[in-house]
Amino acid sequence: MSAATSLKSKSRRSFLQQSAGLTIGFSLADPLALAQDAAKPAPLPGSLQTNRMLDGWLRINGDGTVTMMTGKIDLGQGITTALAQIVSDELDVDYKRIKIISGDTALTPNEGVTSGSLSIQDSGTALRFASAEARDILMQAASAKLGVPTSEMTVEDGNIVTAAGKRVTYWEMADAGLLKREATAKVKPKPVSAHKLIGKSIQRRDIFPKVTGGVAYVQDIRMPGMLHGRVVRPPSPRAVLLSVDLAKVKKMPGVVAVVRDGSFLAVACTREEQAIAARVALHESAKWQEKGDLPPPGAALFPHMKKQRTNDTVVSQKTDAAAAASAAKVIEASYTKPYLAHASIGPSCAIGQFKDGKMHLWSHTQGVFPLRNDLAKMLRMKETDIVVTHHEGSGCYGQNGADDVTADAALLSRAPELKGRPVKLQWMREDEFGWEPFGSAMAISMKASINAGGKVVDWNHELWSHTHSTRPYDPDGCNLLAAWYIADALKPGPSRNIPQPSGGSDRNSVPLYVFPQQKVTNHLLVDLPLRASALRTLGAYANVFAAESFMDEVATAAGADPMEFRKKHLTDPRALAVIDAVVAKSGYQAGAKSGDGKSGRGFAFAKYKNLAVYVAVVADIEVDRASGEISVKRAWAAADAGLAVSPDGIKNQIEGGLIQSTSWTLHESLPFDEKGVKAHTWAEYPILRFPEVPVVDVTLINRPEERPLGVGEGSQGPMAAAIANAFFHATGRRIRDLPMTPERVKATLA
Repeated sequence: MSAATSLKSKSRRSFLQQSAGLTIGFSLADPLALAQDAAKPAPLPGSLQTNRMLDGWLRINGDGTVTMMTGKIDLGQGITTALAQIVSDELDVDYKRIKIISGDTALTPNEGVTSGSLSIQDSGTALRFASAEARDILMQAASAKLGVPTSEMTVEDGNIVTAAGKRVTYWEMADAGLLKREATAKVKPKPVSAHKLIGKSIQRRDIFPKVTGGVAYVQDIRMPGMLHGRVVRPPSPRAVLLSVDLAKVKKMPGVVAVVRDGSFLAVACTREEQAIAARVALHESAKWQEKGDLPPPGAALFPHMKKQRTNDTVVSQKTDAAAAASAAKVIEASYTKPYLAHASIGPSCAIGQFKDGKMHLWSHTQGVFPLRNDLAKMLRMKETDIVVTHHEGSGCYGQNGADDVTADAALLSRAPELKGRPVKLQWMREDEFGWEPFGSAMAISMKASINAGGKVVDWNHELWSHTHSTRPYDPDGCNLLAAWYIADALKPGPSRNIPQPSGGSDRNSVPLYVFPQQKVTNHLLVDLPLRASALRTLGAYANVFAAESFMDEVATAAGADPMEFRKKHLTDPRALAVIDAVVAKSGYQAGAKSGDGKSGRGFAFAKYKNLAVYVAVVADIEVDRASGEISVKRAWAAADAGLAVSPDGIKNQIEGGLIQSTSWTLHESLPFDEKGVKAHTWAEYPILRFPEVPVVDVTLINRPEERPLGVGEGSQGPMAAAIANAFFHATGRRIRDLPMTPERVKATLA
């Protein structure tokens, strides 16, 4: 393997790991890599591995504050608060002294993408060790200054005091060079017994402006001299702009610039309503050549998917011919999940400013560094001339339009007429529904064999799906929407799967249950006619829905209680503990029958990615047989995320996942035909309404002796299966196709 080939191969692997939310720079073993590794420094924990300088994470300031830098960003999950708790405990400084900088290519570590429920696991671990080492360095400096060994010192809120009463503060020793050194991770963080904030729920920093109408989101930002921009999208994917009347629009009130670059079309105006009017005028005069090549909608989609070109991978396989030969009964079932939209409450928005040859962008991207990489490709600029600063957006969790609207703002901001003024480019609702990357549709076939004793002896899980990540930073393409439509167009990266154990479309397809023989096969569709990328959980939502629904079906065939049947196939004590916890909290009774035709109780379990949080769910539903509507009345969840840094934050994530999954499971499906997406307003894409939200009750199992596990995407899959299983136990009928709409319910019951 040549050095060039090896480096390109490593770049592709880096992209796949970054797409999974892992730290950029992870590489698998190859001959060149092994030779290079021999000269590398010792591995460091978490994101310290690829961001090794202490001053890249922490600064001690002379004004009595500490600046904490993280490459991870807050999407509303409260991680910056939790990370500050870690720093406060390890440094022994008051939490209120900590200033937070997150997600800025000019200021913070490069931690790839904030995704995969890895922020506390990766950034939290890095900050914990960095803070412990920084505290030790400060103590050593104080020892030299005061002439007293560190063993005779204590520190409280940055005040170092000796037994004899001598004292010095962190702030007096503040020196830019003090932490300008590589981390060693040799200083052990504090034991659990010494924690003051870790493990406690405290007031989050991001809530106040959100509930008081402050500047909470990038949509709220106002800058001096700021212009307002809008983009005109084609009527359907891959359409080509043939003509448009630019002269007429340029004469409209408030129009500062109109940009046409190939099939990319945008306008900048003095006021927002002027930009909206100019957008309408551009849209009316534009003539397009359309392709009309989208896949068939509705039920015809899934047979169509199974006929397309695929890259096939056996994800997991165990063979035990003797056990399989003891099969007494075979059960088979198929499940489907449609395309889903992120359906962000606030359409995507970004601000761009191009001045003196430099570009500055404010974006609610989940990965400022990967986005900068693709922007540099599209703009043909040096990365060092581009700064991307994160600012939270009102709606996210997965790759919505945040990266793409930032590319739009970048292209528009370069218009000479703007003369360096910032421009805010705000997508309209139809832009968001029509052009964000969607969560892929999936088709899943399940097959299991059970022996005379009612145990599974053979398990098969086969899935068909598009890719679940087309985020920026692909080494073989540019994954920004506008880059495909400009005159000097770039190509998107090819369909890829994030490798196991994290997985992409096959995430959570490998059973945590112990089966003697099993096979999991992933058919990754090569072509991408309808753009798909990361939606929260990636393939785990559909895979857990299918596998946990099927476990219920197999349990029924075996004449066993679904909960007891699962426990019989589990050996992980932490998995068994969350099941026991939710059973105790919900009052679940093994063998209880609720099939009165209207009300039912369902159970499901999963360990997210088989690597992160354990979640068990019990859901109670009611079925209105006349209207076909399902009401989820209540749900209980038990979760084990190891060390609970912020218990309230963990509960919020589990609760949010239960509610989001209820919406996906009962309502959501992207409407489209051969020409394009048919959702333009909320009327065409219904979501859960407030009166439909179930009462949720979350129990945490805190394990302070264990490392923290990712939480944010752990409850969606189990909740979907629990609802489906509850429907079966209520009615005796099984719905295997999502969403469980009134029309589908009535057809199933007919």
